[in-house]
Amino acid sequence: MRAKSASDSNHPPKSYARGAALSKKAHALIPGGCHTYAKGDDQFPEAAPGFIVRGQGCHVWDVDGNEFIEYGMGLRAVSLGHAFRPVVEAVEKQIQLGANFVRPATIEVEAAEAFLGLIRGADMVKFTKDGSAALDGAVKLARAHTGRDMVAICGDHPFFSSSDWFIGSTGMPGGIPEWVRAHTVKFRYNSLASLEELFAAHVGKISCVVMEASKGEEPAEGYLERVHALCRQEGALFVLDEMITGFRWHLNGAQRLYGIEPDLSSFGKALGNGFAVSALAGKREFMQLGGVNHEHERVFLLSTTHGAETHALAAAIAVIRTYETEPVIETLYARGDQLRQGIARTVAELKLEDHFTMGGRSSCLVYGTLDEQKRPSQPFRTLFLQELLRRGILAPSFAISYSHGEADVRLTIDAVSEALWVYRRALDEGIGRFLVGRPVKPVFRRFA
Repeated sequence: MRAKSASDSNHPPKSYARGAALSKKAHALIPGGCHTYAKGDDQFPEAAPGFIVRGQGCHVWDVDGNEFIEYGMGLRAVSLGHAFRPVVEAVEKQIQLGANFVRPATIEVEAAEAFLGLIRGADMVKFTKDGSAALDGAVKLARAHTGRDMVAICGDHPFFSSSDWFIGSTGMPGGIPEWVRAHTVKFRYNSLASLEELFAAHVGKISCVVMEASKGEEPAEGYLERVHALCRQEGALFVLDEMITGFRWHLNGAQRLYGIEPDLSSFGKALGNGFAVSALAGKREFMQLGGVNHEHERVFLLSTTHGAETHALAAAIAVIRTYETEPVIETLYARGDQLRQGIARTVAELKLEDHFTMGGRSSCLVYGTLDEQKRPSQPFRTLFLQELLRRGILAPSFAISYSHGEADVRLTIDAVSEALWVYRRALDEGIGRFLVGRPVKPVFRRFA
C-alpha cells in the first residue's frame, strides 16, 4: 500500500491535548515526568500519547481517547497481553486473602517450585520486585564467593541495573563515585578475545561476567560455552541476564535454548505479565550464601518488604501455567515472523535495506533507523514513530505478545508500509519537510 504523503488525509493528526497538559503537571511533580526513563516524553515524538489509561490484549487507549495497537508491551514485560484474564483472575483471588504478612506465605514455596520446574539449571530462587535488584543480588553473591570486587559486563547490551556498579559505566554516571566506576569493565559481544583481555589486564580481580545470551545478534557457535569455560578457568562466576530472553526465547529460558547452565541468572519482565516480580536463580553453592544453612560468612541478599507480595507471585504462577499449557512461545515466533516478512517486503520495494533494519528474534523484534549516510539516526527514528502513531501503532520496538492476532499484525504491516513510504521521501527530499517537532534522544546522556 503506497502512502500518498505525510499529510495523507486518511490519517489526520490525533489530538493529544489532555496528555500534554497532564505531562506538564507530571514534570512538576515527578523527575523526568514518569518513573521509567524509557517511557519519558523525550523517547517519543512531540505528537504522541502522553498517558495510557487502559489496555486490553494488544490494544491501549490514551487519556485523549486515542486507540493504538501496542508493541513493546510495557517494555517487554507484558508477553501475554494487557489484562490477560487468567493472570488477572489469579491476582484477584489471591489479593482477597491479603498481600503481605509478617511471616512467609505458602504461595512463596509454590511459586519457587513452579519457577524452578522451568529453569532446570537452577537449584534455588529468590523473588524480588525488579530486574535491577535481581542482578544486584547476583553481583553481591559473586563478590562474596570470589572475594573480588570487579565486574565485567557486555558493553553491547544496553541495561543491567539502576545501581551504581552499572550506571557508573554508562553515559549518564552523575552521582556515582569514580572509585565505583573503576570497578566495572566492559567486553564486546561475540568476542572472546575482548573478555580474555579483561581477565589478563585484571588478574584475580574480576568477580563475575554479566551478559545477556542474545540481543539483536545471535551468539556465534560455541561462544557462550567458551565464555562460561573462561569464567571457570579464571575463577569468576558466569551471570546471565534473562530479563528479556526469559519467557520469550524458550519456555525454559535462553539458557536451555543455547545449551548452557549459568552460575546465576536473573528473570523478570514477562514473568509477571506486567505485575512486579523478578527472580534471581542459580546453583545452590552460590545462592545458599544468602541463607542460613552454611558455615560461610553470611550475605544479606534481597531482603525487601514487598519482595514476595502474594498477588505478584500468583501472577507469576499463572504466567508459568499459561506458558506450560498454551502455545505462547510458538505464537510469539509465528506472529513475529509474519510481521518481519511483511515489513521486509516494503523495505525491499523501497530499497531501504541500508536505511531501515529489523533485528532480533521474531519473538522480540527491534528496528534500526539510519539516515542518508547510513548512520544511526534519532531524527529518522522519530519520523518513523511519528508516522506509525498517526496510523494507530505505538511501537518503540516490535516486541510482540500472545494477544497480537493475525489481523493486528496485518494492520501493522499496512501502517509500517505507509510509514516507510514517508521515510523514503524524507531520505530523498530532506527530513525537515516531514518531521514535526524535535527528535527523540537517547536515555543515557549527560545533559538534557
